[in-house]
Amino acid sequence: MENGNGVRAATTEDAQAVCALLNAVDEIEIGAPETAPGEVEEDLAKARDAWVAVADGRAVAYAAVLDVGPDGAVDIDHYVLPDRQDAGALLLDLAEARSRELAAEAGADHAVIHLHLNANPTLDTALLTGRGWRTVRRHHVLTRPVSPEADPFPEPPAGVRLRPCADDADRRAAHRLHQETFAHHFDFRPQGYEEWLRQVTPDWPLVWIASVDGLGDAAVLITRDDREGMGWIRTLGVREQFRGRGLAGHLLRHAFAIYARRGRDTIGLGVDTENATGAPRLYEAHGMGVHYAVDTWEARPAV
Repeated sequence: MENGNGVRAATTEDAQAVCALLNAVDEIEIGAPETAPGEVEEDLAKARDAWVAVADGRAVAYAAVLDVGPDGAVDIDHYVLPDRQDAGALLLDLAEARSRELAAEAGADHAVIHLHLNANPTLDTALLTGRGWRTVRRHHVLTRPVSPEADPFPEPPAGVRLRPCADDADRRAAHRLHQETFAHHFDFRPQGYEEWLRQVTPDWPLVWIASVDGLGDAAVLITRDDREGMGWIRTLGVREQFRGRGLAGHLLRHAFAIYARRGRDTIGLGVDTENATGAPRLYEAHGMGVHYAVDTWEARPAV
């Protein structure tokens, strides 16, 4: 790259530069920076491949291949400044080509590539539609203000006990609960424990399991406190036979109380707008509102 400009592979050493780009995109798309350097460094460490485009010493576009399933399913990330669609197109070429290679390695005859973008993205979506991409799902990022005064710790439903993940047995239980409760959700991919640890990277002091007396573990709450703008609920899952007992609401209110006491003033989560378990209604009933929308784009190129 002449004078440090051009396209190159991205590593964890690029976390600060990529984070600055992502926050510039955040400012345009949602009105405030919400990306923390630790998030970016973690994603770069886990990515199968990643690239950054640099102009005048500044990152102007970024793409990464994040996850690959055995059936040729591939998740990618893509961010670009509005005036650098040329760089965005180059990185999209790289991510698509690598996705096809990985799908072929998995024995698939075509790749199924998913890209999650803000509903009003900085990327010119004509670059996607012109290549055969289409939207297949919409998620909402929901947020709610929290405070110690408004969010006391809730009393659990009768017979329900809540415990943090204190040892390996609890951590493996959290994995099993996550795999079971999300098995029928859109785009879910089963993962063994070690692979799940690499992808989810739980912040264990902020993970809880709910059990029902005499019946065993029933639900799991997985949260993170490494986002720039808010505490984050990554997973709230209740086993099917335990739904309707108030477990999800209890775990949600527990998260509100925990993060209020950690000094956060906002908590957020993402939810599939077509979720069949009633989760959007539950979150709305507990005071959560739409912060912004995210579309899942899909391409199915032959390998």
